[in-house]
Amino acid sequence: MASRWRSLAFRSAALILGGALLLPAVNAHAAVAYTAKDSDTFWSMSRQFHVPLKKLMKANPNVNPLNIYAGLKITVPSGNSAAPRAKTVQALTTAKGQSLSFSKVFSAKATAYSDSPAENGWGPVDYFGNRLKLGTIAVDPKVIPFGTKVFITGYDFNGLPTGGMIATATDSGSAIKGKRIDIFVPGSRSHVSKFGVQNVKVYILK
Repeated sequence: MASRWRSLAFRSAALILGGALLLPAVNAHAAVAYTAKDSDTFWSMSRQFHVPLKKLMKANPNVNPLNIYAGLKITVPSGNSAAPRAKTVQALTTAKGQSLSFSKVFSAKATAYSDSPAENGWGPVDYFGNRLKLGTIAVDPKVIPFGTKVFITGYDFNGLPTGGMIATATDSGSAIKGKRIDIFVPGSRSHVSKFGVQNVKVYILK
């Protein structure tokens, strides 16, 4: 009998302990604060946390979508995972010996454009009004979010760095859809047009 009572007492204690261990789950869906990285955008964070884009932006009304920087506190709405999805991080070494961490790589079609008025109806500026410069690329933001830094390799053209280049997605174009990028190249329109269409590899930098 004593043995039976000890067994019952043990099971009761286990149930109480188990219930106590489950208590924190009640608050698992509370809104959490996330510390942004330089590469973050509202679009990338909405995918990262499985939060609808509009809901995430509504939860952060005082955050400028074009000025998300490292250290900025972002409120992640309730009902979603508080921790970002794990990403596989790999590294590559450039022709210049620079080591770069990347989370994804894919093949893409690349074209090039100049700052000619014929190609830029709004002037020689990118989507956000910044002056076009070497390192500016136009993308489909559904594939490469605005603000993403990438490393591009595989092209062959006089006027671009040999062995690959680091670029930032800050421009777009009506013809740039899917896995395609448009690389800004300083120079005349006639010279840049010689780039044609080339197959490149795009590394999404960490």
